Amino acid sequence: MGIDLSLIWAVIIAFGVMMYVVMDGFDLGIGILFPFVKSEGERDVMMNTVAPVWDGNETWLVLGGAALFGAFPLAYAVVLSALYLPLIFMLLGLIFRGVAFEFRFKAKAAKRHIWDKAFIGGSLTATFFQGVALGAYIDGFEVVDRVYVGGSLDWFTPFSLFCGLALIAAYALLGCTWLIMKTEGRLQQQMHDMARPLVFVLLGVTGIVSLWTPLAHAEIAERWFSLPNIFWFMPVPLLVLLCTWALLKAVARNANYMPFLLTLTLIFLGYSGLGISLWPNIIPPSISIWDAAAPPQSQGFILVGALFIIPFILMYTAWSYYVFRGKVTEQDGYH
Repeated sequence: MGIDLSLIWAVIIAFGVMMYVVMDGFDLGIGILFPFVKSEGERDVMMNTVAPVWDGNETWLVLGGAALFGAFPLAYAVVLSALYLPLIFMLLGLIFRGVAFEFRFKAKAAKRHIWDKAFIGGSLTATFFQGVALGAYIDGFEVVDRVYVGGSLDWFTPFSLFCGLALIAAYALLGCTWLIMKTEGRLQQQMHDMARPLVFVLLGVTGIVSLWTPLAHAEIAERWFSLPNIFWFMPVPLLVLLCTWALLKAVARNANYMPFLLTLTLIFLGYSGLGISLWPNIIPPSISIWDAAAPPQSQGFILVGALFIIPFILMYTAWSYYVFRGKVTEQDGYH
């Protein structure tokens, strides 16, 4: 029995995308929360919590795109053809957000509001269009003879737009709980106060997406609600409710680390639900990872490089977060 290279690459890509969502999610969330914090000093603290690591977080986005191109070229061709516009808007948002990181601290006080707006707008745009792309991906793509034959605006649907709003709520909560963990004083208390309503917003939009998806796609409904699948998959929504309850309790007792860890768990449960709904299709609704795979020789060749470089990415990521651990204050920076 040979090694299933397509399965290995599917796991690598899924891991890379999850790492990106988790690690870039909270710094995009900080930009989403920026309008709710008026103090310039507190805004400086918010940005300083992620300034040393934000650009490294996006390594995972590059890794995911490159891996998709090398291991599943058909999926790369179809998905990018179908989602050119939302992905371009997402990248423009990331560019504005990245430029704002570098220029805001160098700008004169009278001009700093320009870069604040660029940071807010870039974060909202990137997050919204990531969610739109996700919603369009769940809806699936029209493929004939291995070629995308849909229109350039097929992604523009009520479901995909709602997914964009839902991801804004998810990243906002991720950023909020990150700031609870990394700050103290009045800013931390403000984030504690915001966390509870954000939890309920996220629970509401998650419930809507979870119901909308099977109602719109009979094959996904069959996956979740047929026997015996329903018994295997029922722990996922139950764990979401349990995790939400624990998160609310952690926020109520002003915990430092637990809200962020529980929010990460909620994100992971949502991601696992997506995997359950679509597996093994990499081009929904019907093209599997094996149908879209590159030749085994190609997959094996690039796997050697991936297995060499991924441990280095993990090591320098872990080291950077270790070096910049601890709280950030307006007076002292990291301590």
